[in-house]
Parts: sequence; C-alpha cells; structure tokens
Amino acid sequence: MDADKASLPFHNLQELRNSASLVTKVFIQRDYSDGTVCRFLTKFPSELDNRIERTLLEETVKTLNSYYVEAEKIGGQSYMEGCLACATAYFIFLCMETRYEKVLKKISCYIQEQNQKIYAPRGLLLTDPIERGMRVVSFAHLLQSF
Repeated sequence: MDADKASLPFHNLQELRNSASLVTKVFIQRDYSDGTVCRFLTKFPSELDNRIERTLLEETVKTLNSYYVEAEKIGGQSYMEGCLACATAYFIFLCMETRYEKVLKKISCYIQEQNQKIYAPRGLLLTDPIERGMRVVSFAHLLQSF
C-alpha cells in the first residue's frame, strides 16, 4: 500500500507528460550574450502570469544555469577523463560516466523534483533543456490542473 502511495506523484507526472502535447508551450530562450556558455534568460514570460510566482521560476532557472556552469567547468577531473579517453581509444567511456554526464543526470533529477513539487500542482510541466537541444527551457501550460 505504501509503495502505491509513493508511486502516485510519479504516475500523475507521467500522465501530465503524456498530455503535454495537447497544450500551449512557453519557452525561455538561451542567453548568448556572453558567448556559447549554456545559460538561460531569467526574464519572466508573460504567459506564465497568474500561473506561478516570479521568484520560483527565477530560482529554477538560476539553479539550472548553475548546474550547467558546473557541467562545463574544466578542471583536473575533466583533464584526466580526456587523457584516459585518449589512452584507451575512448573505450573507457563504456565503463564509466563522465563528470558531464553525471551533472546532466543531476539536472534531470532536479527537473523531475521541481515538476512534482512546484510545477505540476500549478498545471505546468517543465521540460529538460536537453530534450530541446539545449536551446530553450520549455513549460507545457496545461489547460486544467490535475
């Protein structure tokens, strides 16, 4: 019985995701003002007025931006991954995840958590930017809340 209760929010989130293609979508564009660093604009889209508080949306976008900065940071670990990749003809990546892949998984978990706690109850569904080619953060604006 407890397992059913634990899976309930995830199940509802899956239903929202499946019905998201039937609704309007709102996009937050990528910010190229500082070059090609992966960063998204924190400007509040007018289409989301009365759907969510500005501070919640801005916090989500800022957190996503900080995760992408973390993913693209070059340091000792990135250097070692590159050296191991060259030394093993990239076979090492069959056995291990890169730091970048680990951060992308962290981002996916964060987005799922935000959808369950914040966006789905307000009739919105945040889509992972990786699904849109890292060009936009998108929200499916559902016609009715579940």
